[in-house]
Amino acid sequence: MFKKFLPLFLLLVLISTIVGCEDKGSGQSATQTGSKTDKASEKVDDEVAVLETDMGNIVIEFFIEDAPKHVANFKKLTKEGFYDGVAFHRIIPGMIIQGGDPNSKNGPKESWGMGQPGQQTVPSEFNGHKHTRGIVSAARKGNDVNSATSQFFVCISAKPDWDGQYSIFGRVVEGMEVVDIIASSPKEEGSERPAEKIVIKKASLAKRADFRQTPQYK
Repeated sequence: MFKKFLPLFLLLVLISTIVGCEDKGSGQSATQTGSKTDKASEKVDDEVAVLETDMGNIVIEFFIEDAPKHVANFKKLTKEGFYDGVAFHRIIPGMIIQGGDPNSKNGPKESWGMGQPGQQTVPSEFNGHKHTRGIVSAARKGNDVNSATSQFFVCISAKPDWDGQYSIFGRVVEGMEVVDIIASSPKEEGSERPAEKIVIKKASLAKRADFRQTPQYK
């Protein structure tokens, strides 16, 4: 009796095995598809920002696909002359330099980094780029991820714990030696402010083709 139904039993086992394999394959495919959102686009904008500082020039390329709103905001402010005269108000050696606060133009030092009421905010645009050396990311207020305005910071070294916490929108392609000089500048005692004001004398936009196409560092 058992021998009579053995071929049918084996056929059912075979079908079950095939279906099981297809289900596992579907699961792997879904995982891979989901992980694509964590990947960073390599496409950059045709324009770069040139920051002429007291220490030399810093050139920043933009990740136009991964943070379009932050890029648009930075370019808009640059065209308006907003960044002309602002200072790098915060330096942490081996970690970051930060600038872009309008208060640092003429306001008291105690107000540097506080920002001004009414500044246009930019919603978070977390992406697959990592906070590595040379990365330019948007500063924000406290834990409000949608509070970025004009302030930005440049990474001196990798900060993986910041990935997915701050909106990366660019990368330095020329002038990291200038960033390093700024980062190593003497600070006021008990403060993250430079002892002597370090100013972005002028910020402008230029064609990316006129500068190095890839960062010259890791």
